[in-house]
Amino acid sequence: MDLNQRTAGVLLHPTSLPGPHGAGDFGPAAYRFVDWLASAGQGLWQMLPTTPIGPGDSPYQGVSAFAGNPWLVALEPLIEKGWLSQPALPDFEALKVDYGRVCPWREQQLRAAAAGFFARASAADRQAFAAWCEAESDWLADYALFMAIRSPLKGQPWWEWSPALARREAVALQAARQSYADEIAFWQFVQWQFDVQIRALKAYANERGVRLMGDLPIFVAHDSADCWSRPELYHLDEHFRTTVVAGVPPDAMSAEGQRWGNPLYRWDRMAAENYAWWTARVRRALVQADVFRIDHFRGFAGYYEIPGERMDAKVGRWLPGPGKALFDAIEQALGRLPIVAEDLGFITEDVHALRDACGFPGMKILQFGFGGDGSHEFLPHMWPRASVAYTGTHDNDTARGWWNAASARERAFAGSYLACGEHDVHWALIRACCNSVASMAVFPLQDVLGLGSEHRMNVPGVLGGNWGWRFSWEMLDVAGGNEPARVLGLITAASGRGPFELLRLP
Repeated sequence: MDLNQRTAGVLLHPTSLPGPHGAGDFGPAAYRFVDWLASAGQGLWQMLPTTPIGPGDSPYQGVSAFAGNPWLVALEPLIEKGWLSQPALPDFEALKVDYGRVCPWREQQLRAAAAGFFARASAADRQAFAAWCEAESDWLADYALFMAIRSPLKGQPWWEWSPALARREAVALQAARQSYADEIAFWQFVQWQFDVQIRALKAYANERGVRLMGDLPIFVAHDSADCWSRPELYHLDEHFRTTVVAGVPPDAMSAEGQRWGNPLYRWDRMAAENYAWWTARVRRALVQADVFRIDHFRGFAGYYEIPGERMDAKVGRWLPGPGKALFDAIEQALGRLPIVAEDLGFITEDVHALRDACGFPGMKILQFGFGGDGSHEFLPHMWPRASVAYTGTHDNDTARGWWNAASARERAFAGSYLACGEHDVHWALIRACCNSVASMAVFPLQDVLGLGSEHRMNVPGVLGGNWGWRFSWEMLDVAGGNEPARVLGLITAASGRGPFELLRLP
């Protein structure tokens, strides 16, 4: 994908889609949303990470950097194949994901579908499954075994497993493969269907001029198949516990800083392998998306190391990251990289230098632009072309919520700059992003719909109650006129980011 081409898009995680099964997925609603995007002249659909969710239902702390989120696997295709009977539907909430109810129910359906597949799949489907497992074995074998061992242990972290399994002794691993053969096959089946479905959705979107934009967290979770399968690539002690962890130091937003708890990479060991793990990870990401954002890009220039025993981030030190050598190695293997650098937060000049040397666009958040004066770097007239403009991200309040919570000074400045008020601030922010020189412009669906704070996706630093927002089709079809798509299409077309024909000029 050409990152210099002017385009616009919408940020929406698939779990936020409507549907009868408790959470959005890659089923019919995803295809309908692609059609809606195309009707509004949008060229991008940005998602959050589609890897498995972790603590607090976060998509940024999953058990694998390579696997897909099982709960995004749509049930309709499994029913059409005859592997799953039409399930009785619990009374799931329509506008919020209740992960505590949805995930166990979806796992039950996936297990029934897997049983149906292994009992009565066609020879062609069995052959396709076997071929896919072989092609993806580099990550799939360890992931499926990890999940199989973990399942009966009720999520016990891998460093607390029996020493033989934690240390991956060959005899213990072989015994586990035999004991858990059926469970391994189940997790392989789920990942196969995830891959089949996201590839089909990507092809459908691309045919309609819509590109998928993924999201790649820089770090992996400690309790993950990645860490268990290659512990030598992380800073762990002899008992596989973290000696140092990731985070960011105290700042104006957090007096104690942020202790994320992810294990830190041993970059010297990754460099000795020419960053093969990262190349494999990016290759996998590009199967599922046309372009992707790398979260916490500044960590590749320099990262903050916190002692493992600390429960806050007040004590730590900055250390140099792998720099451009990492991206040179990946690019040598895979070609030009369609990457957007998340360069927000505490950013130093070396981060900008690395971003620019790699040729990656950075991010500009318009909500951030009204706390200073007319020279603020997040105001549109200050943006470079090589950037992605956002009204806000999944971590921000909605445009309407931001306006209502802003200081009187910020509202006055924004009102003057954007020529707007509370009733139209969301369209004013979208228009300003679109009319800027930034190559790409992306807006959370909540902003396109002009929704308030109660509809935000995530409140950083708050565990629980996040990641659950969903919309309804009625929200997109205001009074039967599809008004949000019409207005978004007009703004996009007028700013050269979509089909000019959408203006319907005389």
